[in-house]
Amino acid sequence: MNRPTIADLARAANVGISTVDRVLNGRDPVRAQTAERVLEAAERIGFHGVTAIKRRLESDKPVIKFGFLLKQSHRKLYQMWAETLTKSVESYPGAHGRAIVRFVDELAPENTADALLAMSREVDVIGIITSDHPQINHAVDGLEAEGIPVFTMISDLTAPGRAGYVGNDCVKKGRTAAWFVDNVNARPGKVAVFVGSHRYLSQELCEMGFRSYFRESDREFQMMETLGTQEEPQIAYELTQRLLRSETNWVGLYVAGGGVTGVMRALREDGGPAAKRLMVIAHELTNETRAGLAEGLIKVVLSHPARLLADTLVRAMAEALDTHRTPIVSQHILPFEIYTAANI
Repeated sequence: MNRPTIADLARAANVGISTVDRVLNGRDPVRAQTAERVLEAAERIGFHGVTAIKRRLESDKPVIKFGFLLKQSHRKLYQMWAETLTKSVESYPGAHGRAIVRFVDELAPENTADALLAMSREVDVIGIITSDHPQINHAVDGLEAEGIPVFTMISDLTAPGRAGYVGNDCVKKGRTAAWFVDNVNARPGKVAVFVGSHRYLSQELCEMGFRSYFRESDREFQMMETLGTQEEPQIAYELTQRLLRSETNWVGLYVAGGGVTGVMRALREDGGPAAKRLMVIAHELTNETRAGLAEGLIKVVLSHPARLLADTLVRAMAEALDTHRTPIVSQHILPFEIYTAANI
């Protein structure tokens, strides 16, 4: 049997012979996606130059510095995201990537804006979790004008200059939380929502979806006023204690923002019938929320698929550097995972 030729490889990869020649000999640059397609076709048809192609692609990979600006370094959730994002950068096949992770511990918007500008001096592209605020949006738009793409993850921004968003459909997430409250409780009662801050668009949209479900529900649940935790467990603890004491018919709590460990602490300390009856839905599967599920303090966790989100974000960030920027914001809506005590 004759060995596959360059012409055979070109047909298999659906490219021209000249493109295959450039991949093999490196005479002119070839887009990374095209080169990967040639490599895949070479492996598929048994082309004799696979090793040479791999060496060529490895040497031709760009060096990309991926910047990630996260919140509150003391929170295990953001430590988890830092680790997951770093692993995705290191395993990204299209570049020699370096992850640079920074945290904003004081959440005032001017601190985030300053941190964004400082990070832009040492990276090629930025991914960020933050609240929506004019100062932050102004910084994002300024970086876009300077050629530094900024992607939002988990919670979007209204800045026209952001390059893209990677996360869940938050309205659907909120409606799913409401569905659990509705279908698990035998009798309707009062329902509360905790958000970290209304400045987080993800939390605002989750609350919107949650409330819209109950507006349409035939059952007589009573929505209480939404309460803010400022992302602080101590505030969530105090709010939970207060509601346990004052609301005898409290049956559902949706923790759409930070502070779930404070909720768990209050329920654990109370231990009464009201605390045991309360249907608590939280976000993100971490060691802490996993423990809450196991103890029965939390009934459901709605979680981003962490590695899928990180891989999707890293790929989108790299591709933004390889293409001409357009005014269109790229949206990567990922499915959320549902956890209970039965499947952790």
